[in-house]
Amino acid sequence: MKILLANPRGFCAGVNMAIECLDEAIRICGPEIYVYHEIVHNKYVVENFTAQGVTFVNDLDEVPHGAFLLYSAHGVSPELREHASSRNLRTIDATCPLVTKVHLEAVRFAKQHYNIVLIGHEGHDEVIGTMGEAPESITLVETAEDVDRLEFPPGSKIAYLTQTTLSVSEANTVIERLRERFPHIESPPKEDICYATTNRQEAVATLAPQTDVVLVLGSQNSSNSKRLAEIAAGMGKPSHLIDGADEIDPSWFTGSETVLITAGASAPEVVVEQCIDRLVADYGATVEVMTIREENVQFQLPKELRVLQAAER
Repeated sequence: MKILLANPRGFCAGVNMAIECLDEAIRICGPEIYVYHEIVHNKYVVENFTAQGVTFVNDLDEVPHGAFLLYSAHGVSPELREHASSRNLRTIDATCPLVTKVHLEAVRFAKQHYNIVLIGHEGHDEVIGTMGEAPESITLVETAEDVDRLEFPPGSKIAYLTQTTLSVSEANTVIERLRERFPHIESPPKEDICYATTNRQEAVATLAPQTDVVLVLGSQNSSNSKRLAEIAAGMGKPSHLIDGADEIDPSWFTGSETVLITAGASAPEVVVEQCIDRLVADYGATVEVMTIREENVQFQLPKELRVLQAAER
């Protein structure tokens, strides 16, 4: 067996920042920290922090008054921030800066009285947070068919935004339909889909034709990881989204000589290494790293955490 190891893969700058943020918060404040929703959508990461004593909540009323609360990388709505303030929670905002960019765009378009079309997946944490910035102005669509059902008054100003972790090709299909229906629709100066999402999708699209099976490391609730598996499947390749080596099924590799391994932007490298070790042990697999694009993006820790760090000195 030959393993093609996709690069780039795994943690993006936003995920790195969020995880470092929680690590630092634990170091400075102790493990009695609450996180609103999962810090990132990955089972391994969440279980690791839970084992250290971190509590993940879906309702702020579960957080004791005055406690430390960290917002996840996916962002939250202004309403939730106000609720946290009313409970005197000491908040640390680990929202990915690329998600914050979309929030600010929503606020700007809403202030200018645009009807905003948000392309994204209903119920996703990021979408909930973005829609909360301007709930009276935003309409959510997922497909081109959803676009066909949109109705705005004649002469309306219309703009679109996108969830950062969408499939680039699927998003473009929806955007094309929006432009067909609303030729004067406006968009942000720079696209919303995150660089890491785009790069990982490009790597899969480039490498999948050279392989027999594709393994994507990532959790089932990770939007960007699911997109990677869908892209490979759409190219006719058996594709499996797994959290780790213990989910590998030997039947996947019957008659297979080449396996592509990649990881979603919230999946840690350790789970990739465990899968490689499993295939090396069971099949004598060799590994070839396939670099499609280099990444050098970094985000600084949020202001609230830097203040805590400074107070230590």
